Amino acid sequence: QVQLVESGGGLVQAGGSLRLSCAASGRIYSINTMGWYRQTPGKQREWLASVPSSGSTNYADSVKGRFTISRDNAKNTVYLQMNSLKPEDTAVYYCNADLRTRITSVSNIYWGQGTQVTVSS
Repeated sequence: QVQLVESGGGLVQAGGSLRLSCAASGRIYSINTMGWYRQTPGKQREWLASVPSSGSTNYADSVKGRFTISRDNAKNTVYLQMNSLKPEDTAVYYCNADLRTRITSVSNIYWGQGTQVTVSS
């Protein structure tokens, strides 16, 4: 059984910062790419950023220059540092991980339960 648990969401004023964390636990052999997404009511889930095991990072244009993704492989944890937050960043933020549970298994994508981020104007 694999679990991804996000933390760090909350209420912040426009221009402020938050740092989200997502820890993967359970039967994990290896983790490939970890990423962050967000979703608002009535809209599709939006990809924000991802970081493969190599450490290189990729960002959506909407967050490039404001958000920074990083990971701690020893802790199976991915972070999202969010700066210069805007009211339009208000959403439920989800992490995911593409991982293998055994050396012989194919990789599958697992999702966290989401954490609410609200940015007030």
